[in-house]
Amino acid sequence: MGFFSRLKKSLTKTRTEFVENVSGVFAEHDKIDDDFYDDLEEVLISGDIGVETTENILEDLRSKIKANHIKSPADCQKLLVDSLRDQMKVDDSRYAFEKQKSVLMIIGVNGVGKTTSIGKLACRYKKEGKKVILAAADTYRAAANEQLTEWSQRAGVQLISGSEGADPASVVFDACQAAKARNADMLIVDTAGRLHNKKNLMKELYKLYQVIEKEYPDAYQETLLVLDGTTGQNALQQAHDFFEAANVSGIILTKLDGTAKGGIAIAISSEYGIPVKFIGVGEGIDDLQKFDADEYINALFDLKKDGEEDDE
Repeated sequence: MGFFSRLKKSLTKTRTEFVENVSGVFAEHDKIDDDFYDDLEEVLISGDIGVETTENILEDLRSKIKANHIKSPADCQKLLVDSLRDQMKVDDSRYAFEKQKSVLMIIGVNGVGKTTSIGKLACRYKKEGKKVILAAADTYRAAANEQLTEWSQRAGVQLISGSEGADPASVVFDACQAAKARNADMLIVDTAGRLHNKKNLMKELYKLYQVIEKEYPDAYQETLLVLDGTTGQNALQQAHDFFEAANVSGIILTKLDGTAKGGIAIAISSEYGIPVKFIGVGEGIDDLQKFDADEYINALFDLKKDGEEDDE
């Protein structure tokens, strides 16, 4: 099964609960009035699109309906789909880190699939011929170190780690030295996923950034926040908290295959202007893939481009 087919399958729950409800609003109304917009607003918000993003979408929809002199709800469903697509548009520089020596800081709360995502990224870039080093800077969880050790062995990449409870900054220091000595293309850093004390989290991440800037100043810095797609609006709150603590440049959205809350991808991109860069649609090593907004919306609404066939 090709990735588009896997993506479409993973969004089945979202399509059933969200897309069918959206289609229902267009089918139930025979004119575009306040009731139509109110029902559409309710469906979008309940689909984890978020209040702010929903307001932006409806404002855009009203403008397009007026400009195109559309009178029937049935004639404007495509405009809604286009508006959803537009909320997720980003520039083509979001994978600039792949083209130069880089440090990827991977952050996120425990349980979102952070360490697994790191392992899959390591496998992905090793397959592409890049020299990758992992840093186990989540020194507070022995399980994280063990899991990362397994992934490093599976991917065939070097792992830099410290003893349990060691200073994460010392691990990152050693990892930076190793990356320079081995002329690595990519250093991927696992970090502690604690949010109960935001002040400590900010302080710890700041120390890690300082070490990287001092010891590996030539490296491109990329910070990817891992969010669990099944948590819906909670993921938005986590994003808000981490944006205050770190210079987040992209999102890894995991576990989309097990949720009806796939609309959260649209909300995150729209509300924070931070691109979703990778999505997880299964447990397989190849199920963490680069995110494409057009592909996502096409899979969500079961659309195909002209001449396109399913890639199963």
